[in-house]
Amino acid sequence: MLKTRALVLGLTLVCLGLTVAAAYGLGGIDRQILAHWLTQHGLWTPLLYVLVYMVATFFLLPSTPLNLVGGAVFGVYWGTLWTTIGAILAAILCFWFSRTLGRGFIQRRFSSRWQQLDREIAEGGLFYIIAVRLLPLLPYGLVNFGAGVSGVKFKDYLLGTVIGTTPGLLPFILMGDGLTDLRRGDLWHLTIASTLIAFLVAGSTWYRRR
Repeated sequence: MLKTRALVLGLTLVCLGLTVAAAYGLGGIDRQILAHWLTQHGLWTPLLYVLVYMVATFFLLPSTPLNLVGGAVFGVYWGTLWTTIGAILAAILCFWFSRTLGRGFIQRRFSSRWQQLDREIAEGGLFYIIAVRLLPLLPYGLVNFGAGVSGVKFKDYLLGTVIGTTPGLLPFILMGDGLTDLRRGDLWHLTIASTLIAFLVAGSTWYRRR
């Protein structure tokens, strides 16, 4: 249990560090140059972004920096669309992989302690998934693999992911979009994003306890 908590804490700290680094780098992007580059590459850019998102999530790389990039590159509306598509596809892939190969091992390795937790997650799977999807900075890929080895039903997992993913991503997409406006001193998107993150932390904590 202590090793698991240390792993989650370590991944969260790495995610925080990479998020800060990504935010610093995106602050220097010129919006006009970026728009010209996107026009030249057309549909290949979002398709590549979705693919990178899926691969990064599968290998447990932090997704928050990619959410920032999605907002900076595509803007709020298209960034939300492409990031949500990438996140949901990655969630399905990771769940299928861990459900197929990992669930049996977990049951054998932690049979006594796992059964009670597994029953609780299976009974309230939809609510568990919505709650963890709304938690900012929690490693997205780790949740996907964890759900796969649990007893949560796929329909609950998928529905909870669809419901909780976009609200959990939106503050960081807004932040990524706002970072490209720092040169003009526009802090509106960053202010909204910070406020939404605070609401997500408070709201998801309350929801999980309820």
